[in-house]
Amino acid sequence: MECLFVEYPKCTTCQKAKKWLEEHQVPFEGRHIKEQNPKKEELKEWHERSGLDIKRFFNTSGMLYKEQKLKDRLPELSLEEKYELLSTDGMLVKRPILVTEKGVATGFKPEEWEKLLK
Repeated sequence: MECLFVEYPKCTTCQKAKKWLEEHQVPFEGRHIKEQNPKKEELKEWHERSGLDIKRFFNTSGMLYKEQKLKDRLPELSLEEKYELLSTDGMLVKRPILVTEKGVATGFKPEEWEKLLK
């Protein structure tokens, strides 16, 4: 089973996650989040499959998130508007994202990834 690993290669967390996947011999297809930003439809599907709050898909520590004052704006947006916003720039999206047949995880927490890959 090959996973989709959505990353920003300069991100140290993404680098750790990629190394973890390689050490655990998990086959994956890598995707550069800035060059191939997730589309609105993908984000919607991943969000629904993840069971996570949509806020977990936002890169809340990113400069773009802070520049756009999204902390204050997000509560006012509909879910569709949030998908639309996330699809405009990969730097708004929390990374890495691991997409498997079983589900989706955002950020890198080895214990969550292990559960997802079992």
